[in-house]
Amino acid sequence: MKKVLSILLALLLVCGALPFAAAAGSAKELRFRDDGTFRVLQLSDTQDDAYPAENMLELVRRSIEFSDPDLIVISGDLVEDSRIGDVNIDRQPGREGVNAEDLMGELDAAQTRANVEKAVDAVFSEIEKYAVPYVIALGNNDRKVGLTGADWLEIFAKYPHCIAFDESDDAQDGVDYHVTVKGTDGADKLNVWLLDTCRGGISDEQVDWYRETSKALTAANGGEPIPALAFQHIQIAEIGNLFEPCKMTDEGAKKADKGFVRLNKEIARGYNMFSYEPGRSSYEFAAFKECGDVMALFFGHQHVEGFSGVWDGIELGFTYGCEMAKSGPYGFRVFTLNERNVREYQNVLYRYTGSVKVGNVKITPEENLPYYEYPNELATLLMKIAYFFAAVVGTVVNLFR
Repeated sequence: MKKVLSILLALLLVCGALPFAAAAGSAKELRFRDDGTFRVLQLSDTQDDAYPAENMLELVRRSIEFSDPDLIVISGDLVEDSRIGDVNIDRQPGREGVNAEDLMGELDAAQTRANVEKAVDAVFSEIEKYAVPYVIALGNNDRKVGLTGADWLEIFAKYPHCIAFDESDDAQDGVDYHVTVKGTDGADKLNVWLLDTCRGGISDEQVDWYRETSKALTAANGGEPIPALAFQHIQIAEIGNLFEPCKMTDEGAKKADKGFVRLNKEIARGYNMFSYEPGRSSYEFAAFKECGDVMALFFGHQHVEGFSGVWDGIELGFTYGCEMAKSGPYGFRVFTLNERNVREYQNVLYRYTGSVKVGNVKITPEENLPYYEYPNELATLLMKIAYFFAAVVGTVVNLFR
């Protein structure tokens, strides 16, 4: 009897989300292709303003044409809130950001909202041309423009192929939801989680919503977890477990809080610039392990990070950003799944190089090597030099503590 009640409750929870999904205006039901495949394109950090960079828009176009996706995931920072610093990338040099201030220096909500809508439209109108469904996991810069989750959903609702909505109803105002993908037989074969890290990370309340919803989906699926991909903007602590302690002189070494670390080549590959501390844990990752559905969790946020690896049975990784006002690498990631064995998916990171003005744009697979070094652009080289000196200074300071 208890088991029957549990299943009925699960069905009610799952069905309860349906009105919200329908209200989002899904362009079409997500389904594996007739050949049994399904492709997900991950874009991150388009992070532009009302005067978008042409190369950013070209990256969006090229990534869609190149990957021919069934679903597009934008993993946060659709817009830049406010920053000085773009040079020769758009029609408003020297300033990047949508935030507008009134005469008193306060945020001009109306003008900022208008700037946000123009910036979003520049990206979304390109995606709409391809009639591909797309979803968004909001990022920290999206939250610095004074818009609530409801404001963002109001903007998203204007676009027919955008299927973003909110299920979590949490105190942090996170826009959290999931979309399922049916197999050729009509059964649910894949789930995609979109989690809103707001300004600084996922709250425990959002994690509890995920756990409750995931368990309901599992119960409705006969007790079998539906394999899932998860996307959020800011990384979780466990990303550090893809690193190992090392010496300063070791290949790939990065300065950490205590000593040096580098990617553990036994479990991770790709381009890495910053350090992440191993040995840390999160409530969110524990929930993923408990529910058993999430097989991969990918992030944006850091722009120049392009690595991934498997920790405790879950793949974790970063995807390059698209914002041209920051130094590269730039790129996108493509996941290819087969309904016959969804958990044996493939994912490939691609780099965008060149310029629309010069006419030498190229899309190439990223090198999947340990300690891979990106061909140095000037801005990236300067960043690495600054990072090296910071590491040296940190080491000297530690010697005298």
